[in-house]
Amino acid sequence: MSPLPRRSLLKAAAVAGAATQAGWVLGTPNARAASQAEAADADPVGLDWLEDGGLGAAPGSTVGVPWPRGAYRPDQTFALTDADGTAVPVQSWPIAHWPDGSLKWSAHAMSSGAGPFTLTPGEAAAPERKVTVTTSGGVVSVSTGVITVKIGRSGSALVRSVTRGTTEIAANGRLVLIRRPEIEDGDQGTVKSERFESAISATEVEQDGPVRAVVRIDGKHRKGARSWLPFSVRLYFYAGADSFRMVHTITFDGKQEPGKSGGDFVAGLGVRFAVPMRDAAYDRHIRVGGDGTGLLREAVQGVTGLRRDPGAAVQAAQFAGERLADPSTWDQRVTTRLAYIPRWGDYTLSQLSADGFTLRKRTGKGHGWIAAGGGRRASGFGYVGGPSGGLSFGLRDFWEKFPAQLDIRDAHTDEAEVTLWLWSPEAQPMDLRFYHDGMGQDTYAEQLEGLNITYEDYEPGFGTPYGIARTSELLFWANESTPAPERLAEQIGAVRVLPQLAAPPRQLIKAKVFGPGLYSEPDRSTPAKAKIEDHLDFLLTYYKEQVEMRRWYGFWDYGDIMHSYDPVRHQWRYDVGGYAWDNSELSPDLWLWFAYLRSGRADVFRFAETMTRHTGEVDVYHLGRWAGLGTRHGVQRYADSAKQQRIANTTYRRYYYFLTADERVGDLMRANVDSDETFLALDPLRKIRTEPYTPDRHALSIGFGTDWSGLVSAWLTEWERKGPQWEKARARVLSTMETIAAQPNGFVQGSGLYDLDTGRFAVAAAPVVGVSHLSAVFGLNELCAELIDLVDMPAFKEAYLDYCRYFNATKTEQAARYGTDFGTLLLFQGHSRLDAYAAVQTGDDRLATRAWAKFYGSDGYTESSPWRTEKLSGPVTLVPGSEAGWVYTNDTALYGLAAIENLALLGDRMPS
Repeated sequence: MSPLPRRSLLKAAAVAGAATQAGWVLGTPNARAASQAEAADADPVGLDWLEDGGLGAAPGSTVGVPWPRGAYRPDQTFALTDADGTAVPVQSWPIAHWPDGSLKWSAHAMSSGAGPFTLTPGEAAAPERKVTVTTSGGVVSVSTGVITVKIGRSGSALVRSVTRGTTEIAANGRLVLIRRPEIEDGDQGTVKSERFESAISATEVEQDGPVRAVVRIDGKHRKGARSWLPFSVRLYFYAGADSFRMVHTITFDGKQEPGKSGGDFVAGLGVRFAVPMRDAAYDRHIRVGGDGTGLLREAVQGVTGLRRDPGAAVQAAQFAGERLADPSTWDQRVTTRLAYIPRWGDYTLSQLSADGFTLRKRTGKGHGWIAAGGGRRASGFGYVGGPSGGLSFGLRDFWEKFPAQLDIRDAHTDEAEVTLWLWSPEAQPMDLRFYHDGMGQDTYAEQLEGLNITYEDYEPGFGTPYGIARTSELLFWANESTPAPERLAEQIGAVRVLPQLAAPPRQLIKAKVFGPGLYSEPDRSTPAKAKIEDHLDFLLTYYKEQVEMRRWYGFWDYGDIMHSYDPVRHQWRYDVGGYAWDNSELSPDLWLWFAYLRSGRADVFRFAETMTRHTGEVDVYHLGRWAGLGTRHGVQRYADSAKQQRIANTTYRRYYYFLTADERVGDLMRANVDSDETFLALDPLRKIRTEPYTPDRHALSIGFGTDWSGLVSAWLTEWERKGPQWEKARARVLSTMETIAAQPNGFVQGSGLYDLDTGRFAVAAAPVVGVSHLSAVFGLNELCAELIDLVDMPAFKEAYLDYCRYFNATKTEQAARYGTDFGTLLLFQGHSRLDAYAAVQTGDDRLATRAWAKFYGSDGYTESSPWRTEKLSGPVTLVPGSEAGWVYTNDTALYGLAAIENLALLGDRMPS
């Protein structure tokens, strides 16, 4: 199907009723869809793998592709071809729409082909072996054409069976949880534990082929009458694949109280399968991944290294994982003594830190363990089976999210058991208790004093983990026989780095998504541009190195970075209140994503991906009284009493979702659609208000910066996705834009009284200046750039541009415009991108000049900053490495975003 003429497109949109201009009346009479001069050009799009190696052993890949406004209808079909022009089966669906109803983002799933690929409008090729989904009674059956997986709709087994042909490869796939009711320091107390298993409450087929199928399973872990620790698991299947992917999320709803030893302490959290064992003991193969693609390659009953030799061919075949010849053909000195060769049924690999794993085995329960090796960082991969079939399994980010563990049990019996432990039972139980006793901070006044010394905003009862979540990814292969070493290495590769297709930066720029004009491809054409590019590269490299040197790893920590550095200790301030974990403060998430959008660099994508997985899950509440809010930066993820929209900000999730169509991140964004209700539960300004304030659903005090930017991002995303509440979300976007613009001082007014029922701000009777240096640094500029492009609302545009004009203006200029200046402000370098945006929108050369002046010569990093690291070693530091004592994450995020946006907007107007 060719690109549509504008008249046809608008007619189609009107007929569809999805986003007609009449619909814009909902919420405000003064807005309309931004005009579209002509149907946008939509050339074929090249897609390629982020890393070398192609799809490898992964089941498939899904990619999001943006389209210029007006290019295609939402029901457009697409075709995919390989580098040689061969048609590649692809499944496509819309994941976002432009306001005029045209397709903004489409998702594309594929499971074959080497790439690079070309995506064009057209009819998709059908897969030779389609994914099919059927539901009957209590089972959902998914067939990839190679394997069939039966999924439970009730009970404990999420996966009832995995078969390949007529052979059952695995069964009874369930979740397991070990709870300790008490935790004591030292050698006091008695160790007790309780074992829980998954209990399914709902199973839903979200996609049913022909290339990709997705099944979601929700429930809790149950033992007897108690159910807790909710889970949400998605299983992904691709056409022709012999494997499937699991995305596993838990939300903590247990009780742990500071100063108390009793509570709900997770001592083990895992995914468990039974694996039928049909082959003779000497034909049963164990594979456990070590460093890199290293493997322990053994048989349950080994015939190598014996005092008697069964024959070189027999030994070689066993090591290769091939079926052995009948023992009657071996040297009979071995055959007649097979009964005396031990059978090793149990194996365990434990990764209790980021720097070491141990491997051991035993013949069976009740017998001693034998050390089988160890190393530094295990791949998280294993296999158990034989020539008649076996199961490969892997846990992504295995060592990065320690403590993790792999168990194989009873491989010498008719049924082995495999457990992938997301939290190793050999580690200390998961202790999430708040880290201090409050130190007498019982009143707001005392808490503000604490804030003034450690930068931690403490409040009794607020440092709770109740409601935080964590997502893990697992892969499983149903092999028809023990895979060859080369195939095992491919499977390990897929576990370690899940292959991801991507559209090139030029397509993102051409489609004008994520703020048109705010990013451009790296350009070193002048010395000044090259120097900024060098600085951007330096910062990215430094933070990646710091993740490794400082060991920013662990189940709850991996994906985040630290806030501030302590040059005296040569250490990040991991133990000093609000200076510890960053929790998205001043938008490092945006810095990383914008760095990827412009460069297409795989390492930057992976850095941003891990941060998105972390900050959206761990730093945000998903249950309880603060569901929908995130926690400000601190020593623990949830320690600070500032529970705010700015951390739960949907803006930080949008990039990963639209680039990958990841359903879990989609859940997180959709959960925020009603997060305006959270302002009834908690007043973010309760400690500093000077006037009485009681939350009123018709007059909620909400800021136009950090608060509204989080809210409007969720609404905009729901509207674009055409989710269940998209009409309400659209109304909220438009009505809040209109009523911010209607304030006497627009954005400079600072905040307004919001009505939950109407979705509008009351227009204040008198002008007020309420500007904060934080208002625009949690994604406001990036969101407003998108909104101004999407919605033709001149008053809103002018209100935002006026804010941009005057934040970095002189106090005299501010007072002349608003009657008073903005007071003491900070973060001028980061705000230079607002000058740059306004300069382009207004054509004001003075703003362009000021943008570069503030970028180069205000606060933050300057050209005279060292732009280098210093080597560290003992005895001044724990481990050898490097430091840049002048680098702070606030400055890094702001410099990174300002540099990227200023170069894109005003790269042709840099000072000489």
